Order: sequence, then C-alpha cells, then structure tokens
Amino acid sequence: MRHDWSLRPVAYMYWIKKEQFQLAHDTESAWTMFAVERGRFEYRIGALAGEAGFGDLVVCPPGIVFHRRTLSPLTFHLVKFDWALAPDAEESDALGGMWTVRDAERLMSTFRYMKEIGGAIRQEPAFGRMKHMIEDLWRLMEIERSRAESASRSAADAPASEMVEARRWLLERAYEPLAMRELSDALGISPVQLTRRFRAAYRTTPTEFVTGLRLGRACRLLEETTQPLDWIAQQCGYENGFYLSRVFSAKLGMTPSAHRRLHRV
Repeated sequence: MRHDWSLRPVAYMYWIKKEQFQLAHDTESAWTMFAVERGRFEYRIGALAGEAGFGDLVVCPPGIVFHRRTLSPLTFHLVKFDWALAPDAEESDALGGMWTVRDAERLMSTFRYMKEIGGAIRQEPAFGRMKHMIEDLWRLMEIERSRAESASRSAADAPASEMVEARRWLLERAYEPLAMRELSDALGISPVQLTRRFRAAYRTTPTEFVTGLRLGRACRLLEETTQPLDWIAQQCGYENGFYLSRVFSAKLGMTPSAHRRLHRV
C-alpha cells in the first residue's frame, strides 16, 4: 500500500436525503469517492460490489463504470480528486472499492469541516483545506485497514461471513432497543465470543459500533430539525433525552444543545 497520500481536489458536493441517483451508472475522468453520512446504497465497480452505509467510503478509479442504486434516502459527500503520484493499474485496483472508517467521532468531525468548506474549492484557502480533509480520510482508512489486516492474521477463529452477518444485523436494528444477547444467540456463540470476534474483524465492539451509528444520526437530527431531545432520542434507539445527552456528552465532548447551537450559527 502506498505511503504518499497527497492529492488534488477536483470537485466536492454534499447531498442530503437523496432518494435516487440521477444516473444509475457513470464513468469519470477523475477518482470519485462517495462518503456516506446517512442511508445506504448498492454499488458495483468492475468486479467489486456491495452495500455501503455510515462510515463507508466507496472509491472508484477513473475510467471505470460506477454502478449505484439507493436503498434508503442517502446523505453523502461526493468527492472528485486526482493523485499527486498517479497509481499504476495494480495499485488502482487496490485503492478502489469500499473502505470503512470505524472512528465515528473523528469521521463526523472531518465531515463537518468538509461541509463548512463547501464546493468552491478551486481557490485558496478552500483548496488547501479540502485537500487536507480528503487526505485525512485516506489516512484514517489506511490506518484502520492496516489494523484490520493485522487483527485478521491473529484471529483465525473469527469467520468473516459470521461477522459480516453480525454487522448487517446491527445496521438493521441500530436505532431500535436491542440486546446483544439476541445477536449472539442468533449466531450460536456467547456474548464474550461475539465481542472478541467483532473487535478482531472491525477494531470496535458491537456496542461501540451501534453507539457510533446512533450518535451520527443524533448529530444529523440536531442540525436539521428543531425537534426536542426526547423525540431525537427515540429516533436513535435511546429511551429518553437524558440518556442520549449523557452518552452524547461522554463520546463527543459537548452536550446535544451545544452541538445544535454550534451548527445553527
């Protein structure tokens, strides 16, 4: 894997609750990245195919047909860029596809900066700022992929298909009241085994994974609506606003009301 992550931003757009793509497939002359903030979509890039949701970044090399279809209203960052050091064909294949960032707090922070910079990135200081943010995303992806590869080599008892199913189960139920015991029973393993194997596969525990998803949705609802905290808590899988506020403050370092004020300025 490369060590030089220097790149040149070409274009940036932020889409909110997009029901469907205008084009079911497209081919770009620049590298393209879809960074999902909310919702899910299907993709196919050459022989690579799958589903992407929060924390996933789908990257398509130039000249390759990018097939995509929304599965639920999609909020995402669309980034087009070129590498300072152009990759060869083999490296292009390695860089394309879906990358996942598990550090939800860091990822949401980077997303907020990208939205503040906006799409007018052809001149300084916006160009340099967006360049830094996109390179930061690649560094996060590279770090987490390296960790996952190391963990997979030392955790041969963690079947990939089993943990993929666990992740899918959590994504489908993240915003509902849930008990991890239900998931471990469904997989036929103990809760301790579930936690250990999920951490080996994704560098986070099932509970931390769900918390990241819930806080991501809470941030969006605080920014986009005027609904009270109790209502937002119920949309994110928490019993009430008091409990959401406690988790939000502990993980993100500020209260929900402070986050709302910050993004209403």
